[in-house]
Amino acid sequence: QTTLAHIIANSSKKNGTRFVTLSATSAKTNDVRDVISQAQNEKRLFKRKTILFIDEIHRFNKSQQDTFLPHVECGTVTLIGATTENPSFQVNAALLSRCRVIVLEKLSVEAMEAILMRAVRSLGVQVLGQDNQHGSSVTGRSSESSEFPVYIEEKALHTLAYLCDGDARTGLNGLQLAVQARLAVGKTTPLDITKGGSADGIVITEEHVKEGLQRSHILYDRAGEEHYNCISALHKSMRGSDENASLYWLARMLEGGEDPLYVARRLVRFASEDIGLADPLALTQAVAAYQGCHFIGMPECEVILAQCVVYFARAPKSIEVYRAYSNVKECLRMHTGPLPPVPLHLRNAPTRLMKNLGYGKGYKYNPMYKEPVEQDYLPEELKGTDFFKERKT
Repeated sequence: QTTLAHIIANSSKKNGTRFVTLSATSAKTNDVRDVISQAQNEKRLFKRKTILFIDEIHRFNKSQQDTFLPHVECGTVTLIGATTENPSFQVNAALLSRCRVIVLEKLSVEAMEAILMRAVRSLGVQVLGQDNQHGSSVTGRSSESSEFPVYIEEKALHTLAYLCDGDARTGLNGLQLAVQARLAVGKTTPLDITKGGSADGIVITEEHVKEGLQRSHILYDRAGEEHYNCISALHKSMRGSDENASLYWLARMLEGGEDPLYVARRLVRFASEDIGLADPLALTQAVAAYQGCHFIGMPECEVILAQCVVYFARAPKSIEVYRAYSNVKECLRMHTGPLPPVPLHLRNAPTRLMKNLGYGKGYKYNPMYKEPVEQDYLPEELKGTDFFKERKT
């Protein structure tokens, strides 16, 4: 995002447009007002346009973002905001409606390989071909930072391109760590790089790259969109009875640093929403899982959540209660006029006055009857209503 901003800045200078950069992590409302005031003067006196680039714009609160509205509306500034969050959640709706959202996707593996290859060449590291690692498939120039030439296996570059999960910064940092670590060790390997000739060099292998990264870069933000995406995927996987996918999304969240108690709370909800009366023990399992996570925490509680998730994925599903309660809420929302009163025979009568008013009169105490009791429990207006049946739209 910042790189694109620099490209726009260089292009705007050629067209005589001012380009101003602010970061929401350090800038205050007064800084924004100063920039806008300067932009107004430039536009009025010199007919010069201003582009205002706000990095991490989601760090501005809603009232601070409102500062831009009239000036974006009248064209005083052309606003470019960069954010790693979902703008639907973090950017004021009024401001968002006046902007065009451009989504920057992850880099492809091919693009990452091209970036890493360019970095390797700039470092003077030579690439050993995958088919013949000690053969003549060598590119690049000799490394000037080491007494011995530095080589990297082509397979190691492929692996790094996959492990960095489309993040160029992660890939370049991983490459740098691998090179620096091998140079620090200084262990050389004899290589046959020419026909009939051999030389010693420092070789970076796939294992060295993996060791530098430790693990695959997991893109996850506990407070951002990925948080909601993953919990939605987990919920839908359990609903679809796919235990493998359920475990995968659970691991994505926990390995990315998610609070296990958040996941446990969502499982409690799932137990009643999606499983319900098809397996009433599911709610007990969910509450027990929450308590277990609360007692021991991560990483020990991960297997507790895994057990609960698999149980839910395998459990029968029923939305009977969830749908019935939704029908009751809809009935209450759609009701016109005053809500019907509680029937007198269902009211408690703790005082003589209430008894004289008819509270509790005619109520049949069910345990006193051997046969089923015929008695209305809904208001007269709702008599015969069955919330468990599909309501007509």
